[in-house]
Amino acid sequence: MKKYRILILGASYGSLLGIKLALAEHDVDLVCLPQEVELINKEGAIVRLPIREKDKVIELRSSDCPGSLNALGPSDVDISTYDLIALAMQEPQYGADEIAELLKEIGLSKKPCMSIMNMPPLPYIARIQGLDISKLDGAYTKPDVWKYFDSNCMTLCSPDPQAFRPPDENINVLQVGLPTNFKAARFESDQQTQILRDLQTDIEKIKYDLDGEKIDLPVKLKVHDSIFVPLAKWSMLLSGNYRCVKEENAVAIKEAVHSDLAHSEKIYSWVGVIATKLGAIESDQVPFNKYARAAESLIRPSSAARALFSGAKNIERVDRLVKLIAIQMGEDTQLIDPIIEQVDRRLEINRGS
Repeated sequence: MKKYRILILGASYGSLLGIKLALAEHDVDLVCLPQEVELINKEGAIVRLPIREKDKVIELRSSDCPGSLNALGPSDVDISTYDLIALAMQEPQYGADEIAELLKEIGLSKKPCMSIMNMPPLPYIARIQGLDISKLDGAYTKPDVWKYFDSNCMTLCSPDPQAFRPPDENINVLQVGLPTNFKAARFESDQQTQILRDLQTDIEKIKYDLDGEKIDLPVKLKVHDSIFVPLAKWSMLLSGNYRCVKEENAVAIKEAVHSDLAHSEKIYSWVGVIATKLGAIESDQVPFNKYARAAESLIRPSSAARALFSGAKNIERVDRLVKLIAIQMGEDTQLIDPIIEQVDRRLEINRGS
């Protein structure tokens, strides 16, 4: 096997993908905050992963992996040494000066770059035929940070696994709630796509020793030829995650979806139609019933809702992105407008405006 060096920006979702890559014998560097750098380099990254068929939660430690996982700050990165860069921060974080400078360097390097954000970077949206991306800036915190990227070198990986940092634990600990797969679209180039296919194969080969039995681990990387596969997450976000934002508090994704299942399905299907009109086919989508079943185990508010009720002045706005795309396509957005208005209202409160 070929051993790859991978840079991941962001230590939350980044540590989940990073530990899977390190288990598959690749070398990973995580760009993160100073306190995270210190703790991860001292104690390693720790990921707790539920094994449903065994009714157990296992603890993966980067210090036990055959590949390496290290942490560093943005100014310590030498882009030339990496085969692949993964973007696993929240979209607003890329506007910070140090990160924006690193992002410029990554874009100009023309290295293959895989976003693991719910919010697709503008260069990825540019791969979809027929959209005027200049009219989508309003959904992004700082759209200018993406201007250095060649869209051919950018792909999107849907962060379908649900994970969170337990509030009473150290910041190097990540708890996986829903152990689904990362779903990545191919790059334009076969050569760059081959890196993803190699990583997919190597992750699938991992065997974990659980009480003397060699088992497969959940959370795989799945590479798809369709650039629309990661957009299946949009239906989930609009019918679940953003609807966790209520007037006075944040509710669990389960409650957001199941308190009015018929309305949730209506929103889910409407967003699915937008993806279809962009070019997605039925097999790119996730059936609503499958999502609704998965949502039953999502007993915490979404990260966006938690951030809003912790005072965040910016969050990822996939809700606004979908609206702007729908408007370009001549679609009526009244079904999702109340969701967007609720998020806008909370942001206005947080910004004191």
